[in-house]
Amino acid sequence: MTADLLIRGGRPGGGPVRDLLVRDGRIAAIGTDLDAPAGTPVETLAGELVLPGLVDAHTHLDKTLWGMPWYENTAGPTLLNKISYERRMRREWEIDAARQSARQIELSLAQGTTHILTHVDIDTENGLAGLEGVLAAREDWKDLVDIQVAAFPQSGLMSRPGTLELMREAMAMGCDWVGGLDPYAIDRDPKGHLDAVFGLAEAFGRPVDIHLHEPEEMGALTLSLIFERVRALGMKGRVTISHAFCLGSERAHIVGPLLDELSELDIAVITTGPSGWTAPSVRQLRQAGIRVGAGNDGVRDTWKHYGDADMLDRAMFIGLRNRLCRDEEVAAAFDICTYGGAEIMRCADYGVTVGSAADLFVVEASGIAEAVARRPVRKLVTKRGQIVARDGECVRRAP
Repeated sequence: MTADLLIRGGRPGGGPVRDLLVRDGRIAAIGTDLDAPAGTPVETLAGELVLPGLVDAHTHLDKTLWGMPWYENTAGPTLLNKISYERRMRREWEIDAARQSARQIELSLAQGTTHILTHVDIDTENGLAGLEGVLAAREDWKDLVDIQVAAFPQSGLMSRPGTLELMREAMAMGCDWVGGLDPYAIDRDPKGHLDAVFGLAEAFGRPVDIHLHEPEEMGALTLSLIFERVRALGMKGRVTISHAFCLGSERAHIVGPLLDELSELDIAVITTGPSGWTAPSVRQLRQAGIRVGAGNDGVRDTWKHYGDADMLDRAMFIGLRNRLCRDEEVAAAFDICTYGGAEIMRCADYGVTVGSAADLFVVEASGIAEAVARRPVRKLVTKRGQIVARDGECVRRAP
């Protein structure tokens, strides 16, 4: 669905005060004293920023507990503890993936997110139920937000017989990405895991996103195997590494060559600006010419109570983690949470320029740095020109 709209007196992209005319869901003109056809809705601003919609390029819609009763988190400390605990709790608490996805979508829209890449667990205990719920929510909310879906074997691929077949079914059902996870640390079979993931990508013509928590040499070895497959299959520009904690090593002799290869093969990195983990330096990544996006990861799930899906919060976390303090540095963190994610997701016609899709949000702030630091209420959010949220409230309610 598209709409016409005239936004008067805003500051598109944080620049000078201008009017912005939307026709058929696209920005048709940016200028002063613009006219619009009779009957066009008009939103009058007073110098507020008009910014491109936020992009959550790494989340898990099927896992959020948002809106459910508070619970006591008793998950163990390790990654494997959290994975097994979550798998069990999904059954015991009867988490409805369609309902919970809708709740996070509503929350994201209210805070200016217009594009989402969600990873959905595929495993032999819960089967495809989570994916079915997410796909139903995507269809139900498609006029308000763009959602891409990755099939994600979080509990293991080679170590859990039957998962590969389910992954193949998931791709046939309409997943946009093939996911992978810690081929050494989780599956103990890096060759088998990566062969399976890249085999699915080749068969279905889909990009790959591998969550890589593996540290130091272990992560570096996994990356070297990924590099081999990107070259062999001609997948330059079609692979993303989420987290990439090994790139946070302080050992330059490990990180330097990896950055060179990532840049050469146009492999993107998605970060959450995490605390308590090593993490890649976004300065180093960007200086090396590597595409960088960001995401919220889990939002109030069985792993942690934290998170409210706000990508301005995520820009702040990335800024804090990377010591981005000057205004132009804070703006770079914002760029990672907007243009960076949009480029990784191949979002068509994204931005605040004539011809771009009118996926926008409005905040009261002197500039982008203040918007990130203060994280004000989103006064207006549009998707292809239609208003989808106002004053921090989505126009539609999830169940």
